Amino acid sequence: MSWKNVEQYITGRDGNKIKVPFEIGADVLLMYSQPEKDEISIKIGQLVRQERLKSGLTQKDLAIKSGTTRTYISRIENDRSDLELATLRKIIETGLGKKLEISIR
Repeated sequence: MSWKNVEQYITGRDGNKIKVPFEIGADVLLMYSQPEKDEISIKIGQLVRQERLKSGLTQKDLAIKSGTTRTYISRIENDRSDLELATLRKIIETGLGKKLEISIR
């Protein structure tokens, strides 16, 4: 990536300073980047954990009841996995015995 509006100068062999665009390679961007945390998915994971604990279920119990794996439940609760709506519905309605309601405001 290159930014022409960021001033960066190099000194040539003749001693003259030359303005060049500021550049960062993709490898450097990747090294210093962090994935964006989606607030909604974090909240969903927290809600799943809260309801699971209220129901007295372990992650393994919930996984068995909802037809997923304990690892997948853990990944959802810790915001480490994308979640499909059909799977969320299965976890909430079949696994937790709750009703899933989604609203748009």
